[in-house]
Amino acid sequence: MTNSVAFADITTIGVGGHIARFVEPDTRVGIIEAVEDADSKGLPLLVIGGGSNLLVSDDDFPGVVVRDARRTITVPDEAAPVEGEAHIVHVNAEAGCNWDDFVAFCVELGLEGVEGLSGIPGTVGASVVQNIGAYGQEVSTSVSSVEVWDRQTKTTQELDRKDLKFGYRTSLLKQSMYVQPAVPDTQYFPTPRYVVLSVTFTMQYSETGTVGYGQLAHALGVQVGDRMSTRAIRSAVLRVRASKGMLEDATRYRSAWMQGTRKQSNLDIALRAQGGDMPDYNRHSCGSFFMNPIVTERQAEALPEDAPRFAAVLPDGSAGVKTSAAWLIDHAGFHKGFALDGYVQGPAESEGEMQGASHEGEDSSERTVQSSASLSTLHTLALTNRGTAKAIDIQSLAQSIQDGVEQAFGIRLVPEPVVVGLHLA
Repeated sequence: MTNSVAFADITTIGVGGHIARFVEPDTRVGIIEAVEDADSKGLPLLVIGGGSNLLVSDDDFPGVVVRDARRTITVPDEAAPVEGEAHIVHVNAEAGCNWDDFVAFCVELGLEGVEGLSGIPGTVGASVVQNIGAYGQEVSTSVSSVEVWDRQTKTTQELDRKDLKFGYRTSLLKQSMYVQPAVPDTQYFPTPRYVVLSVTFTMQYSETGTVGYGQLAHALGVQVGDRMSTRAIRSAVLRVRASKGMLEDATRYRSAWMQGTRKQSNLDIALRAQGGDMPDYNRHSCGSFFMNPIVTERQAEALPEDAPRFAAVLPDGSAGVKTSAAWLIDHAGFHKGFALDGYVQGPAESEGEMQGASHEGEDSSERTVQSSASLSTLHTLALTNRGTAKAIDIQSLAQSIQDGVEQAFGIRLVPEPVVVGLHLA
């Protein structure tokens, strides 16, 4: 317990004010007691995972931040398959377990179901709140049940997949924090009504998995739907994510506040793959900052002909169309490396070259800047801290992009991270 840690120390984007009380319980009872203590005293409460989906203001946080220090993974079933028979394996992970450590564990054990989710920052507990997804998989497809502490009834509950009401980057847990997208609930925010204690997954014993995404298939030299080694799928996912700067900066675990939160052998692999000891500012982000919008069919008709379109379901259950937030951002004029005062230069670019310089009528020599906050030079969907940003700088950049996309296409982008103390509705 300490009064000196700040959100800048424990989030992937590296911004945010100091925390009044930071606790790391290492028992199930300790987690419940820490949450209940804050609630009984009416203190602001934030249960944090890996800090990868969180943007907090520069103001001091006057409440309690709880980080689960429990990271045990268990396999209650017989792990070895019966010859000639399909074998289902249940795997239980405590909420504080690093998500990629969990994926690595499953792949090493020869289990199929989460290999496409390799490299996503965060914890097991946070994965089910957000219903993380990538490369043709979502965590919801492998979840059997989630044990939670219900802050309203003051009881533990076991929620099954149906209870959890999973949807695109949402769940019952996340929904309890908001009255509508990006509008916080007055009672349960920034921590859901249901605090995750552990998650049980249903996995298939298989050394191969299905390649479910075009970009991943291209990286593997196969077709979508082909079966490949889960190890090969995991390796390809990590390479593709790295090429877009969509992995966390492994050097963050050298901080005193992050040490011990990831399995050392997996961290060593990540550090070697990243190369060098210098921070990678393209990775100092919240990952994908905006959700892909799901709009009505009429709204989709108004988009340019080449805008991506995918069948989706609106919140009311009617047919909708999902489009790409990254495409909207880029086509609204916010290209890779965009900053409010120009463009930052990418790590692989030579002097005088920059992302977006090929756009007609733009003078790259006048736009190259050293900015505190910018879009990643590798991916338009990541807002990055270039080393000196404050939360207000990220907010200003995000609002500029929201306003520009809305002006261009009539769509207001919704932030994917939990935003605390800032206005980004």
